[in-house]
Parts: sequence; C-alpha cells; structure tokens
Amino acid sequence: MGSTGFGTVQKVFAHVVLIVIGAFFLSPFLWMVSTSLKANNELFLWPPVWIPSVMEWSNYPKAIDYIPFFKYLSNTVTIAGLATVAVLFSCPLVAYSLARIPWKGAKPLFAITLIVMMLPYQVTMIPIFIAFKKFGWVGTNIPLWLPAFFGAPFFIFLLRQFFMGLPRELEDASRIDGASELRIYWQIMLPLCRPALLTIALFQFMGSWTDYQGPLIYLSDESQYTLMLGMQAFKSQHGAEWQMMMATLVMITLPIIVLYFLVQRAFIRGITFSGIK
Repeated sequence: MGSTGFGTVQKVFAHVVLIVIGAFFLSPFLWMVSTSLKANNELFLWPPVWIPSVMEWSNYPKAIDYIPFFKYLSNTVTIAGLATVAVLFSCPLVAYSLARIPWKGAKPLFAITLIVMMLPYQVTMIPIFIAFKKFGWVGTNIPLWLPAFFGAPFFIFLLRQFFMGLPRELEDASRIDGASELRIYWQIMLPLCRPALLTIALFQFMGSWTDYQGPLIYLSDESQYTLMLGMQAFKSQHGAEWQMMMATLVMITLPIIVLYFLVQRAFIRGITFSGIK
C-alpha cells in the first residue's frame, strides 16, 4: 500500500473514531429528547425505546406549565446576561493592564491571579456568603452577578495571553499619532481580541445559565428562582414527571447549543490564540 493509500486509511479511521466518540457524548442528549416525547407506558420499558411509537409533542406545552417556566427563564436570563456583561467589562481591562502596560506590580498581581484561580470555590464560599449577608444581599440575585464586575481569574488569564500575542507596533504607531492609552485599548486592542471576548462571554453565560449551587445558596424566594433551581425544587415537592422534566430540560439546553454553534468559530480561535491547547 502506497503512502497515499495509507494516509487515506488513517483519515477514514480517525473519522470513524471521532464519530463513535461524538455519538457516545451525544447519546444523553438524544435520550433526553426521546424521553421528552414518550408516553407513560414507554418510559421504563426494557430494552429501552429510543424512538417513541407515538410522538407526544403535547409534552412541551405541558412542560411550560410544569413549573413557572417563563418566570424562571426571565430570572435566569437576567442573571446570566448581567454576569456576562460584567466579565466583558472588567476582565479585558485587567488583562490589558497586565499584558500591555509596564508597571511595577503587574507580575506579582498576575501571580496572585493565578493562585486565586487554583482555589476551589468551596474554600471561599463561606467567607463570601458572610460578606454578602452583612451587606444584606442574601435573598437577592445580586451575589450571582455582582462579583463578575471585579473580574474572573481564568478569564483574565485567557485574555492576557491573547493580548500578549498582539504586535507591539500597533500601540507604538498609535502613540506616535497621539492616541491615549484608553483610546488604544478601546479602538485598537479590544476589537482585535473579539474571538477571546466571545469565548469568555460563552463560558460565563453557560456557567450562569446552568448554575445550581449559587442560586441554591442565595435565593430563598420562589419568585426569584432560576430554571435549574426551580426544576429541583419542583421535583423535591411534587415528585418526578419524567416526560415534563425532560421536555423542560430540552428547552433549557437548546439555547446553549444554539449559542455555541453561533460562536463556534470564534470560540476555537479564542482558545487557540490564547495559548491554551
């Protein structure tokens, strides 16, 4: 077999392996969609039924009434949107100062940022809760988005790596033309790091959208619940109606899937150009 034929076999084998791995990771979502369309008598059959004999599309309208879906959706979108705006405001500013502006404390501050990034959330959870309780914010959604205005260590690290990869000649030319540091950041550097910004926006939105622990700790009023917390609370009180739960979860998951595919190209570029392989 020639080198061309061997290369073709390698490519075919690689694609087969990727398809198998992809199908393995996609199977839970497909099972969730399948269950959301089943009737009661097909839920626990063995062997499992992947394609329902009758598609129960009415499960989706029922799922909207299963929990106060639109109320919880509004709460979730508000928290995720505010947190995403917050990291897009704060993290590029900090990352730019660490990567492009020479000042005495930049390296120690970056080292502290890396150390904080390595701390698990459980270590800081109680002190942060006590602080928010003293501010009187426990029982509101403020603790779920306000901290993002003070930056997120991983996002700062990712953006710093991206900024460091940009040529210095861009700012030198701008300074010669009389541009201020803020103008260089806003009009030149920030547009160039659009892939990295979309990457951190996607990470933050997904994290806030699927967050369960944060709302569980800080929210006590049912009218403020997010989708994840509302689902669990309803299940605890009323038991599991699996078709309704799965239909609701499909509707919760779809926006994230759509969002990922919309920014997929920029997401991959942001990860690659930031030096994270």
